[in-house]
Amino acid sequence: MDLASAVNEINQLRHEREALILAHNYQNDAIQDLADQVGDSLALSQAAAASKAKVIVFCGVHFMAESASILAPEKTILFPAENAGCPMADMADAEEVLKWRERYPKAAVVAYVNTSAAVKAVSDYCCTSANAIKLIKNIPESEIIFLPDQNLGHFVAKQVPEKKIHLWPGYCVTHHQVEPKDVNLVKELHPDALVLVHPECRPEVTALADFVGSTSQIIKYVKTSSNQKFIIGTEMGIIHGLQKENPTKTFYLLNKGLVCPNMKQTTIPKVLKSLQTMQPVVSVPPEIRDKAARALNRMLEYV
Repeated sequence: MDLASAVNEINQLRHEREALILAHNYQNDAIQDLADQVGDSLALSQAAAASKAKVIVFCGVHFMAESASILAPEKTILFPAENAGCPMADMADAEEVLKWRERYPKAAVVAYVNTSAAVKAVSDYCCTSANAIKLIKNIPESEIIFLPDQNLGHFVAKQVPEKKIHLWPGYCVTHHQVEPKDVNLVKELHPDALVLVHPECRPEVTALADFVGSTSQIIKYVKTSSNQKFIIGTEMGIIHGLQKENPTKTFYLLNKGLVCPNMKQTTIPKVLKSLQTMQPVVSVPPEIRDKAARALNRMLEYV
């Protein structure tokens, strides 16, 4: 089946199934163009919960589909790329989190949304890269265990020095491999471009940036900036949407290695097969879901 025919069948099936197709900003261009909504993990989970659709087709990685299932347990969550995990999320497990809680008994556990449902269930709060600073600054606890991303945690700790933050030794394999020399090289090539990077990058990389922010914050920054050229220091998929929304502006990828292979696992044929078969389904057991929902819902107070 050619691509156009596959898209036509998907459009027919999404109507018949009363399905909503959600795609993360890091997805392949064709998946972003297919989706009803494109956004970051928080926005997509909120969309899943708010939608009247009976079926959610989640084009992202596994923890995102889990979050949608936690916030919208009455809906069927289809996850076309069933093997698309997140290496950073895998760097934290619930058993180890409980050991850290024993080590730091006065600390609240703040879990980055890039974690499994099981880890969220043993955490006090969740956060995203967009609201981590606001959340940690405003929660009553003065001592924090922040997991699993040490780079985001370091960035937050600099902005909230009044809190004591214990950093979990995890990282995003895609963002973590960017080095300061990459920034210096691309700035030499494009001296009139602003450098925008994600806080999942190393501290020595974010220190060289003109702006540090989440995917949604980078998108907003570009839209409102009078500058015409930007060096993008996050996963390459974001550039497709940036270019569509800002056709007169120019974008350069900070490092050619800024590609998440898990995000690229979702394809048009997989979405079609998922809608045809209504598989694979992601669901979270009630005993984990209820506890994880508490941490996720507490996060929404600080959006």
